[in-house]
Amino acid sequence: MQHTLLAGPGIVSSFLLLSCLTLFAADSVTAMRLKVERPTLLCLGFEWQITGDDNRNASVEVGYRRVGEQAWQKGMPLLRLGGEKVIRPDLGLDYTVPDMFAGSILDLRPDTAYEARFELRDPDGVNGAAVQTAKVRTRAEPKAASGGRILHVYPPGWTAAKEQPAFTGLKQAYFGSGNGDWAVVSERKVRPGDTILVHAGLYKGDRLQYSHPLGLDFTGTYVLTAKGTPEQPIVIRGAGDGEVIFDGDGAHELFNVMGADYHIFEGLTIRNADIAFQAGLKDLIGAKGLTVRNCRIEDVGIGVTTQYSGSHDFHISDNVMLGRDDRYRLRGWYNPGIYGRNLLNSYYAVKVYGAGHVVSHNYIAYFHDGISVCTHGSPDPEDDRKASSIDFYNNDIHLMADDFIEADGGVHNIRIFRNRGVNAAQCGLSAQPVYGGPAYYIRNVVYHVPTGCGLKFNVKPAGLVLYHNTIIAEGLPGDLFSNAHFRNNLFLGTDAPGRAVFRFSNATAYSTYDYNGYRLNPRAKDQFLWISPAAGSLRDYTLDRGSAKRLGSLAELRTVTGQEAHGIEIDYNIFEELGAPDAAKPQAVYHASELNFKLNPHGKAVDAGIHLPGVNDGFAGNAPDLGAYEVGQPLPKYGPRSTAATAYE
Repeated sequence: MQHTLLAGPGIVSSFLLLSCLTLFAADSVTAMRLKVERPTLLCLGFEWQITGDDNRNASVEVGYRRVGEQAWQKGMPLLRLGGEKVIRPDLGLDYTVPDMFAGSILDLRPDTAYEARFELRDPDGVNGAAVQTAKVRTRAEPKAASGGRILHVYPPGWTAAKEQPAFTGLKQAYFGSGNGDWAVVSERKVRPGDTILVHAGLYKGDRLQYSHPLGLDFTGTYVLTAKGTPEQPIVIRGAGDGEVIFDGDGAHELFNVMGADYHIFEGLTIRNADIAFQAGLKDLIGAKGLTVRNCRIEDVGIGVTTQYSGSHDFHISDNVMLGRDDRYRLRGWYNPGIYGRNLLNSYYAVKVYGAGHVVSHNYIAYFHDGISVCTHGSPDPEDDRKASSIDFYNNDIHLMADDFIEADGGVHNIRIFRNRGVNAAQCGLSAQPVYGGPAYYIRNVVYHVPTGCGLKFNVKPAGLVLYHNTIIAEGLPGDLFSNAHFRNNLFLGTDAPGRAVFRFSNATAYSTYDYNGYRLNPRAKDQFLWISPAAGSLRDYTLDRGSAKRLGSLAELRTVTGQEAHGIEIDYNIFEELGAPDAAKPQAVYHASELNFKLNPHGKAVDAGIHLPGVNDGFAGNAPDLGAYEVGQPLPKYGPRSTAATAYE
């Protein structure tokens, strides 16, 4: 090449022209495939692959409307992803996020057809189709099929009249089989579209008794393997004539549904087992379309779990889930010197992997973790079976030994919104890690996290979008994180000695922060810690806490970093009536019913935010308010919506 350049000025000019064209081509964007993710009840997710845009100035504007309507509504822009690294050397984890845009349209109507429109823009030019459209229908609430058989189940010893066809115990109705060695003979198996009505009583097998009427010999597990369909699910429902109790008698698994598809469990009490619903194992097998609704799950180690990448479209809603951990003091596992040692009596209420899952309106208490995505490992970019299009919303979470909600292992379009968590020993909201994102955290409330870690962003997560959260704890993410964007949040700490208000641990120079409210710590000199790549560098994963700039005020943060041009300093008087948790009593237990997170209509947080299309379009004043609640708007409904589930504990 050097010899060619010396050949003459014409060749040199041609080379320079080619170099300029190549540079321009690298900065222009080329549109590739648009992928529509699995729809959920309220949300739609999209991934648009691209090449080019090396200077990262391309954008995608989003519009949507119900099919048949004329006017388009503006949605959140898709998030530009690509080049971010998720790294953990001790596990061999070194994942690079592919170039794409990804994002969601939120809070739609269930079972409704929508048109979505995406316009790719780039000052350097767009190659390929700059406008893409898609028609997608949100998912309907799972329901029983019409016209299916009704099978009636009664407990052993039932003496009253029975509706026909009648069966003793669930297995007899489900498999049509006998007891003992005959329990696996399936000559009259349940059919798609059938509803099994379980009548009031206690269903507790003696698993050490041979040929027990419930057919749960030795293991105590209902291993269910029939296949329903989305249109004809298999329904196992309480008959409505009294409480139906499935007692696991200490079994490891009570319901094993890994081989079962499209089952609906509702109106049941499930208790006394390590795992209530085992629905999938990584790299092996897992259920599709599992619904657990309006159930009470108590005295268990795990509520519902699948770690299988092929699982999809779970609907875990309106349940009460109670673990076995201490009910009267907050005890953590990480720092027993502060909390007293907490054993793993209960692990988590819900953990999922795969796509299209909905976990909503549950009350969850006394576990290690509340709701989680399975950490799982690096996704295969060519495999659609990964953690995407997952919704966790309107859950009420109380007293966790670790975290309230974990997006750990999520890939694209993980949506965590309108949840409330009170008392967590380790962290509030976790991303450990996220493989590109976006992982949305929107309008969540976090209170009393004594470690001061309202956010746990570890293993260098990428693609984090935090809007309108109220976090009563310092925001001290542990590790570097990439491509993060914060707007309209509130961070109010507990005045722990020397503790900063927020640590901005940026591995990328294109994370952004603005319109957030921070309460300064009068017992700390350094209010903010700022870590970011050097000027001119997009990314740097070699930074550590020792490189942090220590900043004493929001004004200094603004001057040094250029961030938070519209951020404000606030105090607890922004609320109608809310105080900080007592930093001297980390084991204290607070109850959400006694806490008021509503804003003072005359406080500094009102009208202090920025309009975010598709997120806060219905704001009441001159501008959106900061935090999870908007003055004048109805409060979210947390936990179960059914009146039967109002008595949680």
